[in-house]
Amino acid sequence: MEKLIRTALTLFVASLLFACGSSEEIIAKVGDKAITKKQFEAYLQFKRVNSKDEKQREAHLKLYLEREKLTAAIEKSKALDDALMQAELEEFKKEMLISRYFEKHLRDKVSDDAIRSYYASNSGNYESKKAKVAHILIRTEQKMSETERTARYTRAAEAYSQLTSGKDFAEIAKQYSEDSVSVKKGGVIGWINQGAIDPLFSKKVFEEMKKDQVSEPFQTSFGYHIVKLLEEPAVVKKPLESVKGDIRYQLRQKVRQAETERLMETTSLTMLEKKQ
Repeated sequence: MEKLIRTALTLFVASLLFACGSSEEIIAKVGDKAITKKQFEAYLQFKRVNSKDEKQREAHLKLYLEREKLTAAIEKSKALDDALMQAELEEFKKEMLISRYFEKHLRDKVSDDAIRSYYASNSGNYESKKAKVAHILIRTEQKMSETERTARYTRAAEAYSQLTSGKDFAEIAKQYSEDSVSVKKGGVIGWINQGAIDPLFSKKVFEEMKKDQVSEPFQTSFGYHIVKLLEEPAVVKKPLESVKGDIRYQLRQKVRQAETERLMETTSLTMLEKKQ
């Protein structure tokens, strides 16, 4: 029986693909309700289905008719509040109306030229300051006693003393640092953006240090750091391709807002006073 149904559906879908008749052609009946080809085509469009693909049409036709049958059965049962359902459908229709309108309106409104122009005019938004650093971290915790903090600082000072005596930074980092990631690379964190870590850390690196300089121990929310500036801060600009999607979204939002305001001006709204 299932094979027979599949065969019938296949033949039927094939007839739809090559049909030249009216889009109001009836393709099935669920109870007394006629299901038209136009309704099925609208369903395929809503589901973003490739209407030229016979296998997809066949699969979705079966799903569509099963859904129609289930819907009819539920409506027949009167188990739901019709008025409430109608109100919800109206709200859904409004949401779909707005969504589809702007989808169509915005499709070709933001060109690549507009994106390039925005990128050039707002280049500062796509620049960041980066520096390459290594560090030695001696961790502290908020709940530590003053004695424990002093011991932690003493360890950091000991590491710094080793560095000032000429010891290699990478070796001292491997010996002292408690940053489990950078310690494997001799303390090297790599390139960091200004403000990306801790404000005090960022200030030290981007405002107070020169290349190859090693800082004295200083404290942040993570603990005591000794930082080595491997490469001085430089301004790095994000390439257009990496931000193109974000710019397109921003420009579309502006177009949408302008179109919303234009539409709103074409229709009046009057608030009615409540009767006492």
